[in-house]
Amino acid sequence: MKKIFFLVIPMLLTIGVSAQSGNPNTMTVLVDGKEYVTEPRRIIIGAYSYITGNAINPDKSLRVWLGTYDGKEITEPGKYLIVGDEGYKKDDEVDKAWMTGQYKGIAFVRYIEETKTPRMEYHMGESVFTGQSIDVTKGDDGYLELTFDADLAGSWWKENTSATVFGGVGRLTDKMTDKAVTGATGYDQDIDPEGRGYKKQKTTDQVKLAQCKIRLKLD
Repeated sequence: MKKIFFLVIPMLLTIGVSAQSGNPNTMTVLVDGKEYVTEPRRIIIGAYSYITGNAINPDKSLRVWLGTYDGKEITEPGKYLIVGDEGYKKDDEVDKAWMTGQYKGIAFVRYIEETKTPRMEYHMGESVFTGQSIDVTKGDDGYLELTFDADLAGSWWKENTSATVFGGVGRLTDKMTDKAVTGATGYDQDIDPEGRGYKKQKTTDQVKLAQCKIRLKLD
C-alpha cells in the first residue's frame, strides 16, 4: 500500500481553497511528546483515498489509511490492526493477531516532518506491526472518529547535493510553491522524500504518536 502515500495532489486543488474555510474536522496528536494540531482532510484519487493532516513551517504530514485485510479501502466502525507496509501478509505475528477475529481491518500510518528548510531534510515515521490498533467509531452526526497510539519506524532523509545543485532556482521555486499549496488548501503537496532527490540516512529511530484523535466528516 506504499503507493497510496505517494499519490501526487494536483495543483488544481488550489481551486478548492474557499470551500475549505471553516473546515470542522479536527486532528490532535502528541508526536514524540509534542502536540500537533491541524485540520485533517480526506484525499480521494481514483480508487484510493486516505486521511491526511498537514501544516507548514515546519512542514508536517500525518496520514492514515484504513482497509480490509485484502487491501480494499473501508471506513467503517471497528478496530483496525496497525501493520507494516506491503509485506504484512507474510508476517506470522500479524497473521496470528488477525486470526483472533477482533479486528475490522488493517491500517497504515505515516508521519513526515521537515527538519531543515526549505525541505532540505526530513524525519519520517512509518507504521510497523507492534500489536497496536486504531479504534474507529461513527456518530449520529456523520463524523468518523479515530483514536490510537502508534510507534513508527523512524528514518532520516537529506536532499542529494546533485539535486540541490542541478535543480537550482527551479527546484527551490517548486518547493516554495508546494508549501504555498499546502498552506492555502490544507492538502499535502509533494512532501514525500522517497524518489524525489533525497537520500535515506543510516540513522534510524522511533517516532512515537500518542493520544491521537481524528474527527472527520466523510460526506
